[in-house]
Amino acid sequence: MRLPVKREADNRIKILRGDITKLDVDAIVNAANTTLLGGGGVDGAIHRAAGPELLAECQMLGGCRPGDAKITRGYRLPARFVIHTVGPIWKGGKHREPETLANCYRNSLRLAVENRIKTIAFPAISCGAYGYPISDAAQIALKTVRDFLASDDRMDKVTFVVWGEDIYDAYCKELEK
Repeated sequence: MRLPVKREADNRIKILRGDITKLDVDAIVNAANTTLLGGGGVDGAIHRAAGPELLAECQMLGGCRPGDAKITRGYRLPARFVIHTVGPIWKGGKHREPETLANCYRNSLRLAVENRIKTIAFPAISCGAYGYPISDAAQIALKTVRDFLASDDRMDKVTFVVWGEDIYDAYCKELEK
């Protein structure tokens, strides 16, 4: 089955529906919780696919604060690295959620270029159990990535890998702007 793919005009950003754990990129981003010890959704899927070595490495990192990012090896994943970032829990938008979400993308990209990563895949951070409004999250994600790519040419490709049709549609709509 072929999944829909949407590309930006310059081909450095693309959006697809699928399983982020199957992507052959330099790094995938994990929408982690603050412990970095696994959980549900994307976080649990990444930990299951990477194997127990990922958990062992994460135990040595001492957690992660919302908006920050930390890097590990990818172990059994096709991706060589996993960048873990903790998105904000939606509380109505008055608790610095937009700034924290933008920092997730910005700090993940900075960490990627520091580690000579050229291709990276992001999930829709905070759009699941953390309850972030999807269209707002898509706007922040695309703006932050576009701004980063405009100021730093060391990243070749950024892929957003989303699961549900509603999230895919929101990200595609934002990409067309």
